[in-house]
Amino acid sequence: MADTTERNTRKERQGVVVSDVQDKTIIVRVERRTTHPLYAKTVTRSKRYHVHDEANEAGVGDTVRIAETRPVSKLKRWRLAGIVERAK
Repeated sequence: MADTTERNTRKERQGVVVSDVQDKTIIVRVERRTTHPLYAKTVTRSKRYHVHDEANEAGVGDTVRIAETRPVSKLKRWRLAGIVERAK
């Protein structure tokens, strides 16, 4: 009997690595643009995510894609999905 249930699509974000000091962990800043509720001006909001980087391949300044995953540790719920652009 073949199991035909499919996994739901995981959330993906793109951001910039701001810290790579920890072993197998990077911190990624993801920016999003939203409209201010009262003044209707476009404002940039950012959030920092702790991301699991198994091979320690990303460095500060790299633009990376991250994907949602099961909890790896207390703060890590995201994993490195790929490096979009290396820091110059």
